[in-house]
Amino acid sequence: MSDSFDLGEPPQPATRAPDAAYRVLARKYRPQTFSELIGQDAMVQTLGNAIKRDRLAHAFLMTGVRGVGKTSTARLIAKALNCIGPDGQGGPTIDPCGVCEPCRAIAEGRFMDVIEMDAASHTGVDDVREIIDASRYSAVSARFKIYIIDEVHMLTKNAFNALLKTLEEPPAHVKFLFATTEVNKVPVTVLSRCQRFDLRRISAEQLAAHFAWVSEQEGVVAEPEALMLIARAAEGSARDGLSILDQAIAHGSLDGAGVTADAVRQMLGLSDRGAVRDLLGLILDTDAAGALASLRRQYDYGVDPVSVLRSLMETVHGITLTKVGTPPDAAQPMEERAARADWAAALSFPSLHRLWQLFLKGHDEVAKAALPIEAAEMALLRAIHASSLPDPGELARQIASGAPVATIAAPAAPTPAPAPAPEPVATGPVFPDTFEALVNRLDDSGSIAIAARLRHSARVVSYAPPEIVLSGSRPISADTLAEFGAALKALTQQAWRVTMADAPGEPTLREMQDAADAANKQRYMDSPMMKAAREAFPDAELETWPGQRSNA
Repeated sequence: MSDSFDLGEPPQPATRAPDAAYRVLARKYRPQTFSELIGQDAMVQTLGNAIKRDRLAHAFLMTGVRGVGKTSTARLIAKALNCIGPDGQGGPTIDPCGVCEPCRAIAEGRFMDVIEMDAASHTGVDDVREIIDASRYSAVSARFKIYIIDEVHMLTKNAFNALLKTLEEPPAHVKFLFATTEVNKVPVTVLSRCQRFDLRRISAEQLAAHFAWVSEQEGVVAEPEALMLIARAAEGSARDGLSILDQAIAHGSLDGAGVTADAVRQMLGLSDRGAVRDLLGLILDTDAAGALASLRRQYDYGVDPVSVLRSLMETVHGITLTKVGTPPDAAQPMEERAARADWAAALSFPSLHRLWQLFLKGHDEVAKAALPIEAAEMALLRAIHASSLPDPGELARQIASGAPVATIAAPAAPTPAPAPAPEPVATGPVFPDTFEALVNRLDDSGSIAIAARLRHSARVVSYAPPEIVLSGSRPISADTLAEFGAALKALTQQAWRVTMADAPGEPTLREMQDAADAANKQRYMDSPMMKAAREAFPDAELETWPGQRSNA
């Protein structure tokens, strides 16, 4: 690729030598044609079809993360719309020639009819008013007068409102090209007037291939693994990746080693993949001392503890994908793929999901911790402890296969101790057989308050309907007894005699219920399945169990 063009840079004086000033790779290898714009094939195809069919919009909005080519795309569109070809007779084309005067002038940033404005430093309505006033005049020497507004979301609300009318119905010779990283801050009224292109993050594979080409052009030997590390660190941004590559070339230029993976890891503070695999192996082997020593070694080499947790998360994620059956990444070393395949065969999905959650929680804690390395050590120890615990589902299956767990049913709730059999009633209506049945009938009939007080306080000395002798766990007032007698008369249509006696009496209905629940829980805790579960999880607590009754 020729480096004679520098978009947006003033032309160099003719007397200056070509190599008088070094240009960073991000500027030197800025795309000069749409074919050099990597990772945005869908947008290029759409623009090409629009140009061929003469269906050009009057305003375009390019959005995406940093470094994916938004401003470069805007400049390329300006060249494509104003290119006249080598013979001066050409029209708009998706493949601008790059040699005609408009193409060269736009590339060198000196074309009068392509006005580029940074909205971050020109935010007010007065700046927009200048654009509106100037847009009324025809282009000086070009087919279209093009306004490129970078970081358009920085315009004020009034500036956006002032632009709306011109943006909706601009003169035929005017095109607007907007670029922004925060499209959510652009008003909907502006978005609806633009043809929007969402530029995608560039894949790591495409970035690595591009960096390999740049290294070849620069005469630098670069290891493929080093380029892949740079591509992943760039997070989809070509500019970020080229800046890192520039730094890596400078890092290795003195010893002539080129760009190596070890140098890139050291420069970026990344964990060595082999060290990460060793660390994960120590965690799975529950070797706490070895894991902490491995972490400290990486920390002493300058590796950020957050980077270690991130690398462990990436490894667990890769193992999970391998277990699912996702094709392996061709850019990974063979030993990495082999290790992930072995772990995928040995670890279950629940174990992998548990490791992921533990490392994710540890990553967040380390990122916020005042003592990062100490927090990282505690996160690893937590993961080591958890990795030694059996999976609850697998534990249940093992217990079921080794003991007749399938036949172990939840113990039935014991019935309260029966009250003394009531004396037979010679004549009269049929009364409930027990005091508990009588209280339940009161509850069902709507006398809820009376039933609740009797259930919690009354001890039965004798129950011989229509006579009841009670004693109280707590004093029972005369009013309560009177209300009880009235409720019984309304329920059975017969007068009852309710008296108090200074005698122990039976336990209250509530006490009998609590005793039954305690016995039920104890029988459940003594079952073989629960004993095995408590041995595996000694800190676990049983909150509910089959047959437990409501405390209401």
